[in-house]
This record gives sequence, structure tokens and C-alpha cells, in this order.
Amino acid sequence: MLRWRILLGVAFVAALAGLMRLDFVGTPGAWLLPLTILVGLAGAHEIAALLRQGGYRPFPAVIYGGTLLVLASNAVPLFWLPSADDQPLDRLGWPLMAFAMTVMGPFVGEMIRYRQPGGVVVNLALSIFGVAYVGVLLCFAVQLRVLGGPVTGMVALVAMIVVVKLGDVGAYTVGRLFGRHKMAPLLSPGKTWEGAAGAILFACAGAWVTFNYLPGWLGCNKSHHTWNWLIFGLAVAIAGMLGDLAESLLKRDLGVKDSSTWMPGFGGVLDLLDSILFAAPVAYLCILLELT
Repeated sequence: MLRWRILLGVAFVAALAGLMRLDFVGTPGAWLLPLTILVGLAGAHEIAALLRQGGYRPFPAVIYGGTLLVLASNAVPLFWLPSADDQPLDRLGWPLMAFAMTVMGPFVGEMIRYRQPGGVVVNLALSIFGVAYVGVLLCFAVQLRVLGGPVTGMVALVAMIVVVKLGDVGAYTVGRLFGRHKMAPLLSPGKTWEGAAGAILFACAGAWVTFNYLPGWLGCNKSHHTWNWLIFGLAVAIAGMLGDLAESLLKRDLGVKDSSTWMPGFGGVLDLLDSILFAAPVAYLCILLELT
């Protein structure tokens, strides 16, 4: 299992680095947006499958279609109708509109299949939840790519991914070596407070390296505020850990171990995305408030 984790991990990093390089020399978001849509659809499939395994009856078509619509709507402000005064929050209006349209879908579906009272509200809520959890949260990773300009956005996106994944490495390494005190035994018995401290340490180191060296490697000498990388590292690392626990909460409640088994050593797409889904909005807020 460890061999598969290492091999797949290296392959993912290499593929993502290549795509980011292509995206940096071309139109910002042109390569990463299609990748995000594909990953989002895979995540939508898994969340729909998890809910069905838990005995619920959400509308899979709404979860798939809504996630596609919400993520694809990011292309409008990025490529076709950019804001004239470049207000970052204006770009989020299109995904919000797409999500509003999606909310109507399960209502129509439940009207068609309604036979007797019971279960309608739960099915409605879960269909909308699937789109919000995967589609809406993942939008912030797309928007982060262009926030503040092509270079700043790329640095921010790379920093978010580096912080989250180094946090995972730190939690696993320190937790295995020194973990004694359980952090959330009912949700994730393997997680310890020592591992959480290791995650924050590794994550902040990743934030420092990324913000201090990546702009120069990309040909930009823009400096960042002293020590503000620490705020980014702490905030995003904590959000990533909460995202991991959030998926654990879902899986525990639904009685499943992994979101799927198609990636040996990792589980499914949601098992890779869980931390990023919570970290992306926090990273976006940090960059928006110029906390780096």
C-alpha cells in the first residue's frame, strides 16, 4: 500500500506541475479549469454514490449536472466577460447564479416522482448538498488561480496545494513517530494532536518556501509582507485538517471506509480533495485580504 501511495503521489505531483506550467505560459485557467471540472465530476459521482450507500435517494443527475454547471460557469468571468474594474468578488457571481439555478432542479424532480409524504425534504437537501460540497467549494480553487493577477494567482494556488499536502505529510509522519493523544477518536482514530502539530509545522514551512521563492522562479520579484506567510500557513493548514475530518464525518455517518477504491493507497477522489475543499475558500480569503 505504501508503494502505491508513493507511486501515485509522484505521478500526481508531476502531472499537476506540468499542467500548472502550461497554464502559466498560456491564458490563466485555460488548462486548470478543465482539469478541475473533471475532478469535480469524479467527486460528484463519489458523493452521490456515498449517499446512496447510506440509504438516501438524492438525484444523481442534479449532483452531476449542478457540479458541472457551477464549475463551468467560472469560464464566463475568466474568458468571456471579465469584470471591467477587476473586482474579484464579482467573478463569484456567476458560480452563485449557476448554483441558484441548480437549487431548482431537485424540486422539479421531487414534484414529478412524489407519491406520498416522507423523505422529500431529505432528498432535496442532499441533492443540493452534493453540489455545494463539491462544486461550490471547488470554485474557490479556480478563482484563486487568477486572484491578484496571473503570477499572484499561480503562487496562491500552488501555496494552497503545498500547504495542504505538506500538512498531510507532516500529520502522517509526526503522528506515526510521536502520536499519543487522539484528536478525534470517533471520527478518525488514527489522527493525534501530535500529528496535528506536525501538520501545522510542515504546512507553515511549505508556505514560507512557496511565498519567498516561487515568485522569483516565475520571474516576478514581488515581495510579500513579513511573517504574513505564517498567517496563510496556519489558516489553510487548519482548514485542510477540518476538511479531512469533515469527510471522515460523512463516511462515519454513512458507514463507509473510503469514498471509492479505484486509487490504491488513497481511496477515491474525495479522499484527495477533502482537505482542498475546505482550504480553498480560506486561501482565497487570505489573498483577498492581502494577508500574504
